[in-house]
Amino acid sequence: MKLPPRRLSIAPMMDWTDRHCRYFHRQLSHHTWLYTEMVTTGALLYGDVARHLDFSQEEHPVALQLGGSEPADLAKSARLGEQWGYDEINLNCGCPSERVQKGAFGACLMNEPQLVADCVKAMRDAVSIDVTVKHRIGIDENESYGFVRDFIGAVAAAGCTTFIVHARNAVLKGLSPKENREIPPLRYEVAYQLKRDFPQLEIIINGGIKTLPEIDVHLQHVDGVMIGREGYHNPYLLAAFDSRYYGDSTTPKSRAEVVHAMLPYIHAQLAQYGPKGLRLNSMTRHMLGLTAGIPGARAFRQALSDAKKLSQGNPNLLLDALQAIEPLAA
Repeated sequence: MKLPPRRLSIAPMMDWTDRHCRYFHRQLSHHTWLYTEMVTTGALLYGDVARHLDFSQEEHPVALQLGGSEPADLAKSARLGEQWGYDEINLNCGCPSERVQKGAFGACLMNEPQLVADCVKAMRDAVSIDVTVKHRIGIDENESYGFVRDFIGAVAAAGCTTFIVHARNAVLKGLSPKENREIPPLRYEVAYQLKRDFPQLEIIINGGIKTLPEIDVHLQHVDGVMIGREGYHNPYLLAAFDSRYYGDSTTPKSRAEVVHAMLPYIHAQLAQYGPKGLRLNSMTRHMLGLTAGIPGARAFRQALSDAKKLSQGNPNLLLDALQAIEPLAA
C-alpha cells in the first residue's frame, strides 16, 4: 500500500485521539495522517497490549506515538506497533507534563539528544516502518535556535528523517500541560529555519494552526502541517483536506453523511464489546464538534450529551441529533 505524504496530520492528543476518534476523522479525510494518543512503553510491555494497540483497518495511514526513554523498551514497543499494523512509530519528545517528566521522557528528553538518538537507532533497527520524532523548539527559558538545531542534528545522525516541530518552548516547571499549549509564544520561524538548514529532512510544523489559509502559508516553508485541537473541536475542517492538499477529486461527505457513516461502526463496536465494555458516549463524544459554526450546532451537541439517552446505548441518538441541523447538513 502506497502511503500518502504527511502534508496534513492530526496530532496525538491524550484522552482524545483514541481509535473511535480516529475512525471518525477518517470519515472526513482519506489521506490525512492520524496519530494515537501517547502510549508508554510500560503500558505495552506490562499491560493490555490489545487495549492500547487495536484499531480499525480503515484508519490507515495511522501512526503509533510512544512515550519512553529506554532504547531496548522502545525497540520492543516499536516492534509491537509494527506487528499490529501501524504505518509509523513516533517518539514523544514534546510532552511537558510532570507525570511524563517523572518517567524521564517527553519534552525533557530534548536535554539529552544523544539518548534520543540511541532510542531512534534502537527502534529503526527493530522495525522496517518509519520512526519519527515530535518535539518542542526549546526547554524552559532557552530560546536559542542552536539548541533545537543541534538536537535535530544529533537525532538525524541516528537515521531519523522526519521531525514534527511543535513551535513553542516547553516550560517544565510552573506551567500545566494546558498552559504549555497556550502561554509559550509560537515561533514558527524556527521551524522554517530548520527546514532551510536541513533541506533533506521532512519538517512538519505544529502548534496553534486553525485555518486553511494558515495551513497554506506554512506549506510554503515546510513539508507538512499537523493540526491539534482545532481538528478536534472543529473536525469538519478535515473535509477540505483531501481536495485542497492531496488533489483528490472525491466529493467530501456532508455532515449528515458522516453521521450515517458512523452508525454501522458504532453498532458493531457496541455489539462486540457490550454496554459493560464500551459506552455509547465513548464514541459520540468525539463528534460533538461536527456541527461547529453552523445553525443548530448547540442543539446537536445537547442531543449527543443527553445523559439519560446515552445510558440507553441506542446509536439512533445520532439520528435524533441530526434533526437539529438538517437540511443544512445534507
